[in-house]
Amino acid sequence: MKFLKLDYTKEEWAWMLQDWANSVYSLMIVTAIFPLFFKDVATNAGISSVNSTAYLGYANSISTLIVSILAPVLGALADYKGMRNPMFTIGTLMGVLSVWGMIFLNEDQWLILLVFYTISGIGYSASNIFYDSSIMDVTTFKRMDKVSSLGYGLGYIGSTIPFIIFMAIMFYSGLDSTLIVKIGFFMTGLWWFIFTIPYWKHVKQTTYREHEGVLIVESFKRLFTTLQKIGQHKQVFLFLIAYFFYIDGVGTIFKMATAIGSDIGISDSMLIGILLMVQFVAFPFSIIYGRISKRIGNKKTLFLGIFTYILICVMALTVQTMDKFIILTILVGTAQGGIQALSRSMFGQIIPEEQSNEFFGFYNVFGKFSSILGTTLVGLTAQYTGNSLDGVFSLIFLFLIGAFLLYFVKVEPKGQEI
Repeated sequence: MKFLKLDYTKEEWAWMLQDWANSVYSLMIVTAIFPLFFKDVATNAGISSVNSTAYLGYANSISTLIVSILAPVLGALADYKGMRNPMFTIGTLMGVLSVWGMIFLNEDQWLILLVFYTISGIGYSASNIFYDSSIMDVTTFKRMDKVSSLGYGLGYIGSTIPFIIFMAIMFYSGLDSTLIVKIGFFMTGLWWFIFTIPYWKHVKQTTYREHEGVLIVESFKRLFTTLQKIGQHKQVFLFLIAYFFYIDGVGTIFKMATAIGSDIGISDSMLIGILLMVQFVAFPFSIIYGRISKRIGNKKTLFLGIFTYILICVMALTVQTMDKFIILTILVGTAQGGIQALSRSMFGQIIPEEQSNEFFGFYNVFGKFSSILGTTLVGLTAQYTGNSLDGVFSLIFLFLIGAFLLYFVKVEPKGQEI
C-alpha cells in the first residue's frame, strides 16, 4: 500500500513501535483480561459482585488521579538534560513488572492483585507522557502528523495480534481458565518489553534544558512560572480546552460501546468480534488521516474526525439492530485513531520544544480528567430518558463545543509566537 512506503528514519520507526508495544496493555489488561479475572478472584475471596466492581472503579480512579496530579511535575522534570529516557524506563518497567507480578498471586489475593493493577496503570500512563513528548526528538514539524498517525495505526494492530493469540488459547487449548489468564499476563508483559527495545536503543533526548541546583525544586519553580504565564501560551491552552471536550466524547463512546451493544441484545462473543473489527478498521484509517492532513492541514482533518463523531451521535438514536450497530462501530473505527493521532501531533506543533515534556504533562492531565464528563453525561441522560442511546446522542454537545474552540486555535511553524 502506498501509504505504508518505507520512507521513515530508524528513529521514527523506533518511536512508532512504542505504540505497537504499549497498546497491548490497554486492550489485553484494561479492556479484556483483568476486569473479568479480578471479578473471579474477588468472588473466591468472598467479595460481593457489587463491591468488587466498586473496588475496580476505585483502583482506576486512584491511578488516574495520581498520574494527573504528578504529570505536569514529571513533565517539567523530564525536560532537563538526561532525565526523560530514565523516567520513561521507570514508568515502562513499573507497568511490565506489575503485569508479570500478577502471575504469581493466588486466586484469593484480590487486594494485592488490585494494587498491582493500580501500579501498572500508573506506570503505563506515566511512560506515555514521556513517549508522546519524545516525538519532538525523532521527526520534523512537517512530518509529525504522518509519524503520529502511523504510530496509532501500528498500536491498533500491535494490540490485536497478542489478543487474537490469547483468544485462540482460550477457546482451543483446553487449559485451566486461571492458567490461561496468567499466560495472557505473561504475553502482555513480554510483548510490551520486547517491542520497547528499539525505543530504548534509538530514541535519544535532543531537546532539553540545562539545569542548575536541585532538579525537583527547579521543576516545581518552572511549573509555577508556566502556570503564571498562561497568557503567553494562549494557543496551547485554548487547544487543551477544545481537546478536553472532544476527546471526552471519543473516549466515552469507546468505553460505553459494549454496554450499549449489550443493551440492544448483542451477545458477548459478538461484541468481542466487533471490538476486534474496530481495531482493524482503525489501523488503515489512522494512516489515511495522516495522509489527508498532509493535503488539507491538521486542523481541517481534525474537524473531519469531530464531524464523523457528531454523525455517530445522531445515528445512535436509530440503532436498534446489530446491523446498524456494526455500521456505527465501523464509523467509530474510521475516526478514532485519526483524531487521537492528529491531536497528539498538533499539540506537538504548537508547544515550545524545550518544554515538550512539561506541556505533554498538561496534555495528559486534560486527557485523563476528560474521561469523567462524558460518562456522567451519558449516565444521567440514559437514566432520565430510560434509553442508553439517548445518552450517546447527548455527547454531541461535547463535540460541538470542542469544534467551536478548535476553530480559534492557530498552528504556525516553530519560533513564531502567536
